[in-house]
Amino acid sequence: MSTLNSFRSIYTVSQLTSEVKTLLERNFGHLWVEGEISNLRLPGSGHLYFTLKDASAQVRGVMFKLQNRMLKFDPVDGLQVVCYGRLSVYEPRGEYQIIVDYMEPKGLGALQLAFEQLKAKLSKEGLFDPAHKKPLPHLPRKIGIVTSPTGAAIRDILKIIDRRFANVPILIHPVRVQGPGAAEEIAKAIRELNQRPKIDVIIVGRGGGSIEDLWAFNEEVVARAIFHSRIPIISAVGHEIDFTIADFVADLRAPTPSAAAELVVRNKVELVHSLENLEYRLVHASRSVWAAKRERLQFLLHRLADPRKKLSDQRLRLDDNYFRLSQAIQSGLSRKSEWLRLRADTLISLNPGRRVAEYFRSLSQMSRQMNAAQMAYLRLFRQKARGCTEKLQTLNPLAILARGYSIARILPSREIIRQAANVKTGDRVQVRVHRGEFKARVEEVKEGGQDHS
Repeated sequence: MSTLNSFRSIYTVSQLTSEVKTLLERNFGHLWVEGEISNLRLPGSGHLYFTLKDASAQVRGVMFKLQNRMLKFDPVDGLQVVCYGRLSVYEPRGEYQIIVDYMEPKGLGALQLAFEQLKAKLSKEGLFDPAHKKPLPHLPRKIGIVTSPTGAAIRDILKIIDRRFANVPILIHPVRVQGPGAAEEIAKAIRELNQRPKIDVIIVGRGGGSIEDLWAFNEEVVARAIFHSRIPIISAVGHEIDFTIADFVADLRAPTPSAAAELVVRNKVELVHSLENLEYRLVHASRSVWAAKRERLQFLLHRLADPRKKLSDQRLRLDDNYFRLSQAIQSGLSRKSEWLRLRADTLISLNPGRRVAEYFRSLSQMSRQMNAAQMAYLRLFRQKARGCTEKLQTLNPLAILARGYSIARILPSREIIRQAANVKTGDRVQVRVHRGEFKARVEEVKEGGQDHS
């Protein structure tokens, strides 16, 4: 038996797992794997843990924090993805897994998926709501521009603004418009321009390019900076067919940077012509109004009579009305005086003093009668009470006890003893006399003269 064991090759679990790991890593280099994400977890470490599965199998996957931060979209359960990585074995559990270096959604680019995810998120929060859109100023005092200082977009914007309204002040805040850190620079520029005085509108944009080139304008930090800006913002990113998150959040979307320049200021020549036209119409209207007023004034002057004659007539009418009013007041006062005199005589004849005196006499007589009736009733009541008291004294059993009688009861039933047969020798009895009571024991019983002792 010992000889047989000497020819066996026995692995420990750790040795076996290590060998399997070596074989996997040696025979499977970096590879592409397609599957559906499930059981997605993102703990505090920042590493991404998940399971890739298809209809009949599954494999664990991990994407470490460094690679995870490079993702442009948010992985979610149920999403079909294509992963690039290498196979390995997690030795403590003996499970093989794929360590993912790169991931992209199947059938849809990662940037396009990230765009749709962020668009849905911000739309749900209300950042695209038209109620938050601010109107553009009619004639801005100063224009802020956030873009690259070397691109074609800034040259087109300045050229068109200079042609349309040459003397409007412009403040350019230069930023990178693509690449790492560009989104943060754009958001910071928007916040800084909001702290500058007299800026009435801001243009944020750049020229055309691929979705990767325009991606800084699809970042959440830029969208929120635009939304929180107190100054109206025009988004001018790429060509007319290009749409970014910044376009949806901005107060106005321009199809191109050149179009933004045309929207932000009006044509000065057109404004001058419009003002000249308004001036002509205002002067013409004013002259027409003054002519009509002058004509009306002449007409009223011809109709206006000498006011002194009218004042004299009014004075005579006032004197006449004063005399008639005085007469009417005197006549009214006379009628009222006569009416008051008649009412006073009537009141004197109906003086209630006499009637009150008669009532007082009648009340005194009734009071005396009531007192007499009360005294008679009290006497009768006292007589009846004395008779009832005497009857009660007669019927009171205690009065009988006072004459020497007593009441005896058998104990413990307390039954009243009415004849000697109710008790027997040795019974305890309770005896009630006129004043008090006592208990006794029967020593002898006689019934009709018989002795039962």
